[in-house]
Amino acid sequence: VQLQASGGGLVQPGGSLRLSCVASGSIFSINVMGWYRQTPGKQRELVAAVTSGGDSARYAESVKGRFTISIDSAKNAVYLQMNTLKPEDTAVYYCTAILVPDPTTPGGHYWGQGTQVTVSS
Repeated sequence: VQLQASGGGLVQPGGSLRLSCVASGSIFSINVMGWYRQTPGKQRELVAAVTSGGDSARYAESVKGRFTISIDSAKNAVYLQMNTLKPEDTAVYYCTAILVPDPTTPGGHYWGQGTQVTVSS
């Protein structure tokens, strides 16, 4: 299973970015997809997560009202629309999925490579 994230970059405060992540490989079912972020010296924190049906999402308090997570289950893809970005949003963002690779393997937590988001003028 691979999770490929893209869409990071440098943006000015108040700007927007859209992160994308596609899961590929042996995937039987996906339960949840989401995004975490991490800055040097700090623990990785949950930014947003959504169920595979898109019916339930949760956000970190610090991003509520600014970030929107969405999922395309047909494509095994998750997106994070980030608006009104602030310098404190600067971090490496990691895509994650809780999925079952095949019917004989227990579900697990899978991670993609990080993508850098830098908010600076």
